[in-house]
Amino acid sequence: MREVKKNTKGRYLARTLSYPALLLETVLVSAACAVLALTVNAVRAEGISLIQKTEYEILVPCPETTGEVETLSPDVVRGASRAARVIDARPKADFETWHVPQARSVPYDYLEPVSGATLRDIASSGAKRVIVYGDGADPDCGEHLARELAGKGIKNVGFIKGGAPALMGSSREGGRP
Repeated sequence: MREVKKNTKGRYLARTLSYPALLLETVLVSAACAVLALTVNAVRAEGISLIQKTEYEILVPCPETTGEVETLSPDVVRGASRAARVIDARPKADFETWHVPQARSVPYDYLEPVSGATLRDIASSGAKRVIVYGDGADPDCGEHLARELAGKGIKNVGFIKGGAPALMGSSREGGRP
């Protein structure tokens, strides 16, 4: 590495720097920059803390969808008795557009687990079976909600394969679901 300097007569002179000298200059410049940055940070009214005081939230606790559920056909809803609890896992706007008459809206969120109040309500409903339907997409929000409910202790949970589109198709073919 060469260092270029001007002499007293206006000519440029070059000298070769050794690697240890180059390394020393690099460390000195880095240290000077660090001291300057720390000084500016200390003088600022709202300086950046050097040690984090609160824990960073880097992982979002997603719902566990590990429960065992039964895959059901759309015809099951038509034949379901009042002892079955039908749950619509689609967003509220989709529920308001169309839903099975006795269905309850429990919009599934892939990042937020089902609330304890909702779980208690489903568990205390006295239903012998819980039937969940979603949007029929891949992944189906109905299947994921059903698995989450089953994983949290709700018994006899099943989901409608094909979701609301399959239910709407079966209602056109053979009456209301």
